[in-house]
Amino acid sequence: MVVVAVAATLAVLSMPTLSGTISNAKVRSVTEALQNGLRKAQSEAIVRSHQTAFVLTNANPVLAATPAANGKNWYVQVLPVVASETVDSTFFVQGGSFGSQTSGVTITGPAAICFNSMGRVVANPTPGLGTGVSCSAPAPTTTFDVTKTGADRTLELQVSAGGKIRMCDKSRLIVSQPDGC
Repeated sequence: MVVVAVAATLAVLSMPTLSGTISNAKVRSVTEALQNGLRKAQSEAIVRSHQTAFVLTNANPVLAATPAANGKNWYVQVLPVVASETVDSTFFVQGGSFGSQTSGVTITGPAAICFNSMGRVVANPTPGLGTGVSCSAPAPTTTFDVTKTGADRTLELQVSAGGKIRMCDKSRLIVSQPDGC
């Protein structure tokens, strides 16, 4: 009985640590998937020598799905050169989902980012992604914050105007640790 009581006490004491670790892992998993999607959009822009968009959505990740700033899915689409150009299935590059990891995870950032043929962030007021959706003028750094209730870390994904994509931990300082923000 003593062994069972000690084991139960240890299990109860380790639960908050375990749930925090699981929450942190979900935040990291979503941030890595977001980073991979952005890099895919950037590399497709370079390979195709054509402007592409990385888009967050809550719909199925298909061509021209409605963008959403806190989307649970994402897709990469080649953008038309002129508004009158017919967009067909060849414009869809790839889509993905953040999967079950998104339960309680919040992504804060733009609904869409556009990359030019050199892999740099570019402004596009009418990318053809739906009403009211634009790729805003590139700031020195565009950021996505990924958080989850119960996680003790907030990860930030930084996309510089020059095209550098970097993940960092907001709880750490860059002057003291390389993975800090």
